[in-house]
Amino acid sequence: MNNDASRFPTSASNPKRRNHARAPSPSVAEPRRPLLLAVLSFVLAARACPGVHRISLLGSTLTAKAIPKDVDVLVTIDAAMDLTTLARSGRRLMGQAQTINLGADIFLADTTERYLGRICHYRECHPRVLCPAQHCGQRDHLNDDLDIVTLSQELIASPPIELWPKVIRRLSVPADVEEALLNKLDQIQ
Repeated sequence: MNNDASRFPTSASNPKRRNHARAPSPSVAEPRRPLLLAVLSFVLAARACPGVHRISLLGSTLTAKAIPKDVDVLVTIDAAMDLTTLARSGRRLMGQAQTINLGADIFLADTTERYLGRICHYRECHPRVLCPAQHCGQRDHLNDDLDIVTLSQELIASPPIELWPKVIRRLSVPADVEEALLNKLDQIQ
């Protein structure tokens, strides 16, 4: 019997494949516009949540990178606010990004510029074995995986682009960010 499986190494047996970071592989030719429109929808929904003070845009979407792997949003909130409605809007953004094989992260900070964690991608909160949160289930919809991801106080205090309550540009952005997101928010506000 011929064992052809040995000719096709799996990632577990091939260290080069296992350690190689995968490049994003979107399901659409130009993923930036759908990501930016998803962010616009998120901002319009999240700004109505009681306890949300500021919404900002971070990360590779602010560069000319043709295929960002995800979109990163920072939301400044009252530390004790109920995250249910914001988490629903955040999961909608994550889902829209996922439909084109990309991702989204909604980072949370409080008004004292303290990083809290990220919106959990689970709809219902209860402790899970595979959850990376340090205190899984302790606060609904909060993934406090601070040992994996954290944002500096400087970035929280002065993010590159603020989207709400007022659009503030601290750097030059690609034309598509300006057109599909910032100009529309300027008009709405």
